[in-house]
Amino acid sequence: MKTYSSIFDCCILEFNQIHNRSGNITSVENLLNIPFDVKRIYYLYDVPGGAQRGGHAHKELQQLIVAAGGCFDIVLDDGKNKKVIELNRPYYGLLIVPGIWREIINFSSGATCLVLASHKYDESDYVREYNDFINYKTGKFSHNESQKGKELII
Repeated sequence: MKTYSSIFDCCILEFNQIHNRSGNITSVENLLNIPFDVKRIYYLYDVPGGAQRGGHAHKELQQLIVAAGGCFDIVLDDGKNKKVIELNRPYYGLLIVPGIWREIINFSSGATCLVLASHKYDESDYVREYNDFINYKTGKFSHNESQKGKELII
């Protein structure tokens, strides 16, 4: 995990829009307008009112999150600072770097959250407990975790 990453390393990317009477189009291309090769794409939809998604951090994975429809908020947390970003346009994406805790909240009715990821799914890349995340960020990880090849960059 990039223990030195901060919420200020995350940013909004604006993508070109091609306007047409019959509808608009926006494209996202590997290493052209996003800083990684997309290895996995998934989307969240039909999220019940009041539900939250996310609630984890990644050790190596980068993500680009887009509100493909509707809107929602993303809470970013680096262990010291927190920031809430509203996504509500399909031509904006939030780039989230490794080592950032994220929660997705306040889904509007019918919202679709599109996620482009830099790696294929790998459960070992997730930090799912907030206390474990804080321990990673502060360098207070257990000997067992470092023995599993999860050495942190400090």
